[in-house]
Amino acid sequence: MKRLLTMSGLVLLFASTASAREKASVAPEQIFLTRVTVYWASGGGGSDRYTRQHKCATGMRLRAGHCAVDPRKIPYGSQLVFPDRTVLLAVDTGTAVRNRKAARKAGRTVNERSAIVVDRFFETKRQALGWAQRNPAFMAVRVVPPNYRAQSTTRVTQPAVPQTKLLASNALVANNSRQSPNRAAVHPISATRMQ
Repeated sequence: MKRLLTMSGLVLLFASTASAREKASVAPEQIFLTRVTVYWASGGGGSDRYTRQHKCATGMRLRAGHCAVDPRKIPYGSQLVFPDRTVLLAVDTGTAVRNRKAARKAGRTVNERSAIVVDRFFETKRQALGWAQRNPAFMAVRVVPPNYRAQSTTRVTQPAVPQTKLLASNALVANNSRQSPNRAAVHPISATRMQ
């Protein structure tokens, strides 16, 4: 009896922690006003020794498509979706990113001065400065947290399709030979399944 109570208690404990973990991982997507800056690995100043070695705060190797964020605001592993549909992965951080120095200096309005800073990584200085000149300094960025699963409110069902066989003459014959007269005929072009 003690074993049964102990086992049922453990099952309830694991079930409650699993549901709490699932609720925590379903944090909604958010949109932030961000000051986007750039940094690079080679080609002059603008990088420290860790960046030149392609090392980042999470231990991953820095590459194109990575960015530095403030982990207190945007967790590591989050995907940042820019207005042009570019997706970056948050893997790094830095003191200038955490204290929002670029936003405080370049912001003209209160909202811009309080914006979050995202530092986008590039391999070369030329790529980084080219991107910075082509794009605005402040932009709205959608943040998708790690382990986020979008919840679908609509359920999609497939219509029932009669099972058919494709014969050598490319004619379709229904498995059930007695078709009701009001049932639509199946054309060879619309057949997508062979059984």
